Amino acid sequence: MKTILFNVTIAILLASCTQKAPDFKIEFEKIAKHSVFVNDTMSIWGGSVIKGEDGLYHMFYSRWPKAPGWVWVSHSEVAHAVSESPFGPYKYKDIALQERGEEFWDGLCTHNPTVHKFNGKYYLYHMGNTGDRKIYCSPGKQKLNMLHRNNQRIGVAVANDPNGPWKRFDKPVLDITHDNDSAYDALMTSNPSVCQMTDGKILLIYKAVGKKYPLPNGGPVVHCVAIADSPTGPFKKYPNPVFTFPGERFPAEDPYIWYQDGKYRAIVKRIKHEGGERLFSLVHYDSEDGINWNKAKYFDISERIVTWENGVTQQLDHLERPQVLMEDGEAIALMCAADTIDENNVRHTFNVQIPLRITKY
Repeated sequence: MKTILFNVTIAILLASCTQKAPDFKIEFEKIAKHSVFVNDTMSIWGGSVIKGEDGLYHMFYSRWPKAPGWVWVSHSEVAHAVSESPFGPYKYKDIALQERGEEFWDGLCTHNPTVHKFNGKYYLYHMGNTGDRKIYCSPGKQKLNMLHRNNQRIGVAVANDPNGPWKRFDKPVLDITHDNDSAYDALMTSNPSVCQMTDGKILLIYKAVGKKYPLPNGGPVVHCVAIADSPTGPFKKYPNPVFTFPGERFPAEDPYIWYQDGKYRAIVKRIKHEGGERLFSLVHYDSEDGINWNKAKYFDISERIVTWENGVTQQLDHLERPQVLMEDGEAIALMCAADTIDENNVRHTFNVQIPLRITKY
């Protein structure tokens, strides 16, 4: 009898010591005017920030010349800017991943970077591709170069310092599935999101496009999970897509994943299709294991609405490529690609650094 009571007491004590991982409610604080990184001649997209040993904040972002138009898929490069504050102002410093020739898998285009530090080294994950650099236009609209689009693969560059130099590799860190045309990623892989797991392994969630639907577009567009023992792979792919909605062929894009307070967390661009239009917002998922993801209790984050420090509220045309900046184990800022589209249908792009308020329940 004493043994039974002792065991029950131990069980109660253990249960009381086990704290449930909190639910996060993620909200935006007001944004300073200097928390906008923009360029007169270059389109700027995305931006991932890490603090270096030099005490500076290093932003890695996509850019391409404005003059040819919306040619990110064939002309983007990953550039590097620095600031004394996570919220800017940021100043351009150099090109992190230079064009290196069409013979390389990522020789003509690098895009959508996300930077991380693991075990004393810096890892710059990105999309890369090669192709013919042709620009396709139709009346009133620019078309994607589908050769470059379908040549997208995921790569990683490694450095001892965020100032570089960056060591690049001759092969992608995550290629397509070559031997199975029914695989979700049989056509292309892109837009990596990465974090270190509690066991030290590397969790990678990526955009995948298959060949179920007619080429060159293919589809569906989904997100898949892969895990590796090392930041440079090899990665083991898991079979089930995440961030899905029944009946939707392109439900989400641009996840950013991280681990905090007992759960894996994700901020994701949600793409709703209503009345022939695509409606964008930022939403929130969480996960116990990094493999199976659920809509978080507080799912909706923003319908692309921001408030500036002077109190003015603005509806942006796009607010995406979310990248979280962590300090002292807390998510303090969200870096996003943003734009407005004027009356002449010209896109004005910039990176915005948004202070975060996270309430834990």
